[in-house]
Amino acid sequence: MGGIGQERDISIQSGRCIAEALEKAGLNVAAVDVRPDHLEILDDDSIDVFFLALHGKFGEDGQLQQILEDRSLLYTGSGPAASRLAFNKIASKKAFARAGVATAAAIELNAGTDIRTFQKQLRHLGDKYVIKPIRQGSSIGVTIVSDPDEAAAAAKETLRNFGDCMVENFVPGREVTVGILCGQALPVIEIRPQTGFYNYHAKYLDERTEFLFDTITDAAVIRKIETAALDCFDALGCRHFARADFILSGEGIPYALEVNTIPGFTSHSLLPKAAAKTGLSMSELCVKIVEAALAEPARAGAIPVVKPASHNKR
Repeated sequence: MGGIGQERDISIQSGRCIAEALEKAGLNVAAVDVRPDHLEILDDDSIDVFFLALHGKFGEDGQLQQILEDRSLLYTGSGPAASRLAFNKIASKKAFARAGVATAAAIELNAGTDIRTFQKQLRHLGDKYVIKPIRQGSSIGVTIVSDPDEAAAAAKETLRNFGDCMVENFVPGREVTVGILCGQALPVIEIRPQTGFYNYHAKYLDERTEFLFDTITDAAVIRKIETAALDCFDALGCRHFARADFILSGEGIPYALEVNTIPGFTSHSLLPKAAAKTGLSMSELCVKIVEAALAEPARAGAIPVVKPASHNKR
């Protein structure tokens, strides 16, 4: 947990919740704040599996996963390639489209973009815009504006503060999310922030944000959302668990926003809420994820795999 990204505080909260859940299940847990220059824990050969709870840079972008792969260590969640792809909103958007999942039209702004061409493209994109850093999570750096000149200015500011960014056509609708656990879609959750925008504050701090089950009554629409979530998961090559976020349009079309390969595990987090709806406790959810990692095919040089039920190692 921890890491170096701007979601570090949330990662520490997630890590503590996971550690507590696994300890309740009887596992021997080491909770460690890691950084690129503080990876000594990877040398501990008493550990059977590493449960990754790092959000954002270094933890969710494939860097740590690649280090673990290079050392033939077992870990939870998606591999390096899927993590890199999911963390890049433009690249993942293209993967969703290839898989036949609807996604909002978008244009990219980076250091090499011709600004005049970019501004012309904006005027054809729509009449309301969402500006996002391409590699960031937890809605950090996201803004919504209704004027192309404002969108251009916001995009330039986002580029300065966060690096490459994109401007999406704003799709009106209901925000929904689907947790995915071991190849199965968990119950759909509708998110209703009181501020009208599900930003960082609404995600983690505002107790008024509503997370609601069973608000979509059309079974066909539910199936459509679940199918889109699994298609996105598979299109990126994810494994074990993730969470897919959508805007459900008034026409009942789920527009893919992104897939979080290491979603939150805090008291506000949606994957644990969805798992609980199916009867899985936090401990059962976390153990199931550990078991999925332990069940990965053995690799040359990998540490010995113990039976998950024994819980005799870390």
